[in-house]
Parts: sequence; C-alpha cells; structure tokens
Amino acid sequence: MPKPSSPQHASPKYFPKSHPWRRPLLITEFGALAVLVGSMFFLGRIAGPEGALNPEGTLNPAWLLIPALASLAVFISFIGLMYLRWVANVEAQAAIKHKLIFAILTLTLLGVWAYGIAQTWRSL
Repeated sequence: MPKPSSPQHASPKYFPKSHPWRRPLLITEFGALAVLVGSMFFLGRIAGPEGALNPEGTLNPAWLLIPALASLAVFISFIGLMYLRWVANVEAQAAIKHKLIFAILTLTLLGVWAYGIAQTWRSL
C-alpha cells in the first residue's frame, strides 16, 4: 500500500476556484424546482376532478404562470451552470468552439421550453 505522501496520492496543484455565480445559480435552480413541483401539486389539487380546493374543477389560466416562470428559472439557471462549466473554464484555443456549441444548445433548450409553453397555452 503506497504512503499518502507518494506521487499516487498527491493532490493536484491547481484547484479551480468556485465562480461567484455558481452558488446563486444553484440556489435559484433548486428553489425554482421546489416552486415548480409545489405548484404542480397545488394546481393538481385545485383543478383535479372534484378538487378539494375548487369544487367546480375549473382553473384560471393565470395560475399556469407560476409553473411556467418556475420552469424558465430552472432552465436559465441550468444553462448558466452549464456555461460556467463548459465555457468559462475553457482555454482560449477551444473557447470559440465551446461557445458555438453552447449557443446552439442554449437556443435548443429555450426553444423547446417556449414550444411547450406555447402549446400549453394554445390548448386552453
């Protein structure tokens, strides 16, 4: 068994510092996720068949803004965390390629979100 001071157990010389936006993005992502799950549970109780909180079973479409905005916050904070990991910590040589791929991924994710929200509102 090698000793802890041997080269096999040596710690890396460079520990990347945590970006100042990492913690707020994580808090936003998980806070918005909690709001999203809670709002889906609450809206299910309101609009469900013979809903406990709403005997008519009808739902004002304005209530759907809560999960829509919470899901947008989850997406944006997730995209921000991806940016910190994939683009902000990249060497200058590969930065353009990473930024291009990241931009395409971001547009795709936000496009899917917008399409889902638009289809939901259209179906009302």
